[in-house]
Amino acid sequence: MSAAAELGFGAAGIAGLYTEVRDQQAYDAVQAAWRHGIRTFDTAPHYGLGLSERRLGEALREHPRDRYRISTKVGRRLEPADGTGDDRAGGFAVPATDRRVWDFTADGIRRTLEASLERLGLDRVDTVYLHDPDDHAEQAFREGYPALEDLRSEGVVRAIGAGMNQSAMLTRFVRDTDVDVVLCAGRHTLLDHGALTDLLPAALERGVPVVIGGAFNSGLLADPRPDATYDYGRAPADLVERALRLKEAAEHHGTTLRAAALACSAAHPAVGHVLIGARSAAEVDDCVRQFRTPVPAALWAELRASGLLPVGEWP
Repeated sequence: MSAAAELGFGAAGIAGLYTEVRDQQAYDAVQAAWRHGIRTFDTAPHYGLGLSERRLGEALREHPRDRYRISTKVGRRLEPADGTGDDRAGGFAVPATDRRVWDFTADGIRRTLEASLERLGLDRVDTVYLHDPDDHAEQAFREGYPALEDLRSEGVVRAIGAGMNQSAMLTRFVRDTDVDVVLCAGRHTLLDHGALTDLLPAALERGVPVVIGGAFNSGLLADPRPDATYDYGRAPADLVERALRLKEAAEHHGTTLRAAALACSAAHPAVGHVLIGARSAAEVDDCVRQFRTPVPAALWAELRASGLLPVGEWP
């Protein structure tokens, strides 16, 4: 683990990602993170159709605003729906009170942020990310990014960036814009090393910190089994087998797969924070314990020798 890397709290889980989470459970998870010294929190309108923002804002209300940093995202604007059914197709076990509308226009960016601030109960956030502009690159770069620059210059937000599940377009943001930070989910893990070849070297060169999400690849690296989740879907059999090999190697060296996964994502010098997507106080406690668990250098050597990690200085 790099000396600079810290844990942050990713608030998708407390919004009912995959399965329902009650209000008290969500509140307790955020308070557990606070007790452990976590002061960086990340959310988005997409998470639970605004439920993540509402719950996170409520849980943080008792803490001084200048003691923590909070980020949210723009690009998916919420509009009222008829409320019938649920949002499980969108990944969240919540009522379908709203629907998501892709909108990277300047007006859409401002409207989305204003709605987020209302749900959070805050007058400002610290960082705003363009959220998953994969299929909207032209509009995101032509309209969405300049709108974020305007918000930053006006002092509405302190930092701007992009958050995605890929590294290629994030690398473009790092090289071609003046982003302050980027959030990369699932592409810098024990199972996926994609960001090593483009994003992380570029970010290190430009001095842009990278926040890593999805260190457990949405579940597989936390508990590898045949029905585990990988990138928000059922894990392919070959990746389950690979994760089980990683788990066996970690335990052979006296550590755990979860500790190795967090250490691996945190080790690169370009990484500033690793987000934990905990949905309960117990999961927060476990993640913090795993993050602080030493991982022997011999494990990385074995994983390289067996082809489970690329040869190099990282981690």
